[in-house]
Amino acid sequence: MSTSAHVDTFTRDHLPPATTWPALEFTLPELQYPEQLNAAAVLIDDTVAHYGADRPALRTPDGEVWTYGELRLRANQAAQVLTEDFGVVPGNRVMLRGPNNPWIVAAWLGVLKAGAVVVTTMPMLRAAEIQTLIQLTKPVVALSDHRFLDDLAAAAGAEVAVIAYGGTGLGDLASRCAAKSGEFATVQTAADDVALLGPTSGTTGAPKITMHFHRDILAIADTFGRHILQPTAEDVFAGSPPVAFTFGLGGLVIFPLRFGASALLTDRATPVELAENAAAAGATILFTAPTAYRAILKAGRGDLLSRLRIAVSAGEHLPKETWQAVYDATGVRLVNGIGATEMLHVFISATAEDSRPGATGKAVPGFRATILDEDGSELGPNQPGRLAVVGPTGCRYLDDERQSRYISHGWNITGDTFVRDEDGYFTYQSRSDDMIVSSGYNIGAPEVEAAINQHPEVMESAVVGRPDPERGTVVCAFIVLREGVDGDEAKRKEIQDFVKQTIAPYKYPRDVRFVAELPRNPSGKLQHFKLRQILENNNDRLAHAAAPQA
Repeated sequence: MSTSAHVDTFTRDHLPPATTWPALEFTLPELQYPEQLNAAAVLIDDTVAHYGADRPALRTPDGEVWTYGELRLRANQAAQVLTEDFGVVPGNRVMLRGPNNPWIVAAWLGVLKAGAVVVTTMPMLRAAEIQTLIQLTKPVVALSDHRFLDDLAAAAGAEVAVIAYGGTGLGDLASRCAAKSGEFATVQTAADDVALLGPTSGTTGAPKITMHFHRDILAIADTFGRHILQPTAEDVFAGSPPVAFTFGLGGLVIFPLRFGASALLTDRATPVELAENAAAAGATILFTAPTAYRAILKAGRGDLLSRLRIAVSAGEHLPKETWQAVYDATGVRLVNGIGATEMLHVFISATAEDSRPGATGKAVPGFRATILDEDGSELGPNQPGRLAVVGPTGCRYLDDERQSRYISHGWNITGDTFVRDEDGYFTYQSRSDDMIVSSGYNIGAPEVEAAINQHPEVMESAVVGRPDPERGTVVCAFIVLREGVDGDEAKRKEIQDFVKQTIAPYKYPRDVRFVAELPRNPSGKLQHFKLRQILENNNDRLAHAAAPQA
């Protein structure tokens, strides 16, 4: 590895052993990065130098526009606040918490410019979830939208300095930035210094922390962004995923800034509102999940999509029927794709012209992909197996023994079952682990089970994904109650509300089924596959309560 610029060596000290890393390949000329590289300097300073400071960079639905010059100024000021007011040094971790808006982008760039490491968090996370992330990543400062301070303050304690933004107080980040000159010498980090810590929704209930270098941030723009989206400086990006998700970070921050384009940042919107806002802003590239595209069509607003140059679908499986429905209603050929937090962004896709209904696509230029059997041998065409991929990015977990489960013989093993045809197109079959993908959100079944089991009247529970025509999959919980407790509609809602207060609300079980017992093998291990079979066969013989809510 290169000589690190980090004074605080926490992230490099806690990288997994090099022998457990995946293979890394830099097969394209644009992936040959210099040894010293700060991603923020490339994304904002170099872009201003190339395209000018007056070009629009960030937009909001209410008409606010930040130019590239204004974004660079605020990013530099944020870096000054962090280093001058709070003593942040290169390698320190800085946690970000908030919905999509210009200030979170300025803060993200400012953290990287200061040589620090961004820890991204979903604003919907509860205090206990945030506290776990703080314990794992050990940030020294947290920057939060003023509307999402309560859970963060409860989790941060005295060890983490908390700075709000978007409010009116003197201590607000905007006020602090206004007092700074905006002149900041960007830290010359190494290309392989860690820039980003991205938590995943792990299948064991405990989050895994993925580690991404400065060069990784540019690599996703120079592979999927450059070769599949083929953006120009005239493009306007829009989308629903939070920038705390790497899907949203790429589509709404990294890609537009890399190519001198602009991005519409929507704080919160229904699918139809998102489409309306995107159309009003003249968006040409949209990122959202299949669930949202279906909702837009069902509302009869396909006309809003027909104005797009590219519509990207990722975050969950895109059924052939949804692809065809969008095409029939709008003439837009959805760009499908699969990515992973471990890989930072999409690694299998196809351009709109090369897309095939029902197929995810081919390996994105810069990546290689194959199908493996359980023994790690490569399978031939049309044989289902484990999806495996290598490229310029790859899985590195922060100090986590599960590194060896994701990497096999140099391949990143995503946890998805795919088949590959004779032309090299990959088609999704199913998840091969306990991850539930619902409306684009990854939800670890064990985490939901742990939350349900904290309810005082629950004996035990098992959670699986149930196919759903609107959301792709919904969380379905089979629950054994304590003796004498009635599994009625009131109890179902009580448990659902309890889960919403315990973990992020989007993880709650929409489908709750009370059962007398859970299926187990002779050794006592829960047999989740039998519960999936019950759902597949529409067999409710285990249930002893009213029909569940969907």
